[in-house]
Amino acid sequence: MRILLLLMLTMFLAACYNQPVGKGTMHVRKYTTQQQDSINFAVNHHYTNKYNFVVKADSIVLYIQQPEEVVNGLPVDSFAVKKHKLLVVSDMMMVPQDSVDSVWIQLGTENAQIGWIHESRLLPSVVPDDPISQFISTFSDTHVLVTLVVVVVIFFLYFIRKILHEKGPIVFFNDIDSFYPTLLCLTVAAAASLYASIQLFSPGSWQEFYFHPTLNPFSAHGILRVFLITVWAMLIIAIAVLDDVYHALSFGDALLYLCGLSAVCAVSYILFSISTLYLVGYPLLAFYIFWSVRQYYRHHRYVYYCGNCGAKLHRKGRCPHCGAYND
Repeated sequence: MRILLLLMLTMFLAACYNQPVGKGTMHVRKYTTQQQDSINFAVNHHYTNKYNFVVKADSIVLYIQQPEEVVNGLPVDSFAVKKHKLLVVSDMMMVPQDSVDSVWIQLGTENAQIGWIHESRLLPSVVPDDPISQFISTFSDTHVLVTLVVVVVIFFLYFIRKILHEKGPIVFFNDIDSFYPTLLCLTVAAAASLYASIQLFSPGSWQEFYFHPTLNPFSAHGILRVFLITVWAMLIIAIAVLDDVYHALSFGDALLYLCGLSAVCAVSYILFSISTLYLVGYPLLAFYIFWSVRQYYRHHRYVYYCGNCGAKLHRKGRCPHCGAYND
């Protein structure tokens, strides 16, 4: 015991040791003016030299001459870069006298051509050369969202009508004896609300994540870390849902159930991602969680089995399957 205490005391003393400042322990790195400007630009704009973009518009136009010549209306040459071509940032320039946009970006192409363009014209036409950033860009596109809303509403109404008419299984209303489908819907709603909250209260952190994405929640901070945890939770819960549905339903009913569940999740995502931007999503999410949990525990949680036929029962009493009375 004495040896153990002595060892612990030694570790604490070693951990608490702090060498005084000013004896060569700290080294302050000095940056040149150009390096400091590049660092400041990276902090404010989330990218800098040697950052790679991919053209997502049909084409973008780059000017060969310097930005000052373009701003002053001098004769200039330009060339177009087509869709899906790779671009690399080679320089940045501030032109205060430019009334359109004072920030100019110099880009190099795959064909070793170099040209300048306004940042305000560049960013809407390109996407970072990263699959996560490209997924975010595609998923956030306005046309994709409008199409998704129309398709989801059509399929949702169709499945609701079909399932209610045929009394088929569907989450919340004719659910299986598993909480995972309900939990998946709630997780999707929470993730949508978190996504909208980031856009609303911390757009800078989302921009940083867009330009430097990661799937590791422990490398993120604050609400962004919570959002990434919900994304991973959706994947894990979805696997559990597939396993429970596979064991609870036949193939045809399982396929219909999963289609209806997908439609409910899609509607939840759209509803809460939009309503949260207007601050309505928070009380709506609280009510949604309360109603969903209450619905499951009242109507779809089986805690008893019939003593005669073995069927699952919500409560004691007469079995709806064989008619036997269970005390």
